[in-house]
Amino acid sequence: MSERVFNDDTVPMLAQGYRFQWEPAQNCNVLLYPEGMIKLNGGAGEILKLISEKQQTVAEHITELKAAFNGADLADDVYRFLDEAYDHDWLRK
Repeated sequence: MSERVFNDDTVPMLAQGYRFQWEPAQNCNVLLYPEGMIKLNGGAGEILKLISEKQQTVAEHITELKAAFNGADLADDVYRFLDEAYDHDWLRK
């Protein structure tokens, strides 16, 4: 398994040129960039919403998400999404 890009102490941020928002016409959260738009599923939207609103560590984001989703153990899912988003140049650290 490859090493994770992010760790508990990393503060992820949206990459330059990207903007997170709710898009009523799409009925979902989206990530906008100059060339287009990425429609996000519910989990991805929740993660990027926290990243766009709060400058905090991955561990703090996971704690908030865990509380919001009845204590669900979702750390691996969050890290998997963060690494994928980083690979697509949506996030920076």
